[in-house]
Amino acid sequence: MHSTTDDRAPISVSIGVMAHNEQANVGRLLQVLTEQKTRRVVIDEILVVSSGSTDGTDDIVGRWEKRDPRIRLIRQERREGKACAINVFLREARNDLLVLESADTLPLSNTVELLVRPLEDERVGMTGARPIPVNGRESLLGAAVHLMWDLHHRLALERPKLGEMVAFRKVLDNIPPESAVDEASLEAAICGVGLTLVYVPEAIVRNKGPKSIGEFLRQRRRIQAGHLWLRAASGYRVSTSSVARIVNHLVSVCSPSARGLLVAAGAVLLEGLGRGLGWFDFRVRKKNPFIWTMAPSTKNLARGGGSGARLTEPRSNTCST
Repeated sequence: MHSTTDDRAPISVSIGVMAHNEQANVGRLLQVLTEQKTRRVVIDEILVVSSGSTDGTDDIVGRWEKRDPRIRLIRQERREGKACAINVFLREARNDLLVLESADTLPLSNTVELLVRPLEDERVGMTGARPIPVNGRESLLGAAVHLMWDLHHRLALERPKLGEMVAFRKVLDNIPPESAVDEASLEAAICGVGLTLVYVPEAIVRNKGPKSIGEFLRQRRRIQAGHLWLRAASGYRVSTSSVARIVNHLVSVCSPSARGLLVAAGAVLLEGLGRGLGWFDFRVRKKNPFIWTMAPSTKNLARGGGSGARLTEPRSNTCST
């Protein structure tokens, strides 16, 4: 949905949705994307790159392709990693401003507009939405997932760490196909050409954290190994790599109740173990898991739900390594 009440020049964007066996959520995501409420931003095309999907993903996207001419399905016969799928999107997208989203997330109705508008400033190269999990807080793991993303939010306000849904200028032809941390690789490339990053906390995207400790550890292990690989390959360090910064913010977000302290202790233990395993994978096993095992429990997001986010002004940073 595009409003024409703003008479300034429209901002055309291409949206790329990266998918592998995402039948549980991809249809709902495409519905949300086609119904975005915008004023200046025009969603010119939505490209779904389906990497070796063996479930109903391609059929669902195919039906949407017939319904909305902006949607196009691009099939990869083999799964070659998310970075490779992103490179397909970079090659096929026809606009200079791009939005990138995983098929297991759901933006709110105005997220695309909010995410893209800071790119009107030519100094800005990349923006990131605020991920808020749909997980319940009743279980200790669910509460830990929320704590992790609350920390991510606070860290990103201080120095942007962008992920889950981003918008960026097409100033690069590709990212390294062996990257297991695609958004961080985009950050490094954007900073490498002298542009800034902006975190847009009012641009909300819903995601779902793992519901089992095994899935949680596999996810954190893979991300840590990917960040270590990126640092070795480019010298770029994401803002969440600073343990001191994390501890400083943990004190602010941790509830002083007995349950809050238990959740914080569990989150610290799991994150520390995940990072340790990731270090072992990269340093000892020489492994960089850019094609990873999916976490099934993160793929089916609940419909609706409030964000609970307090809106603040976007923060930018000058990039550093």
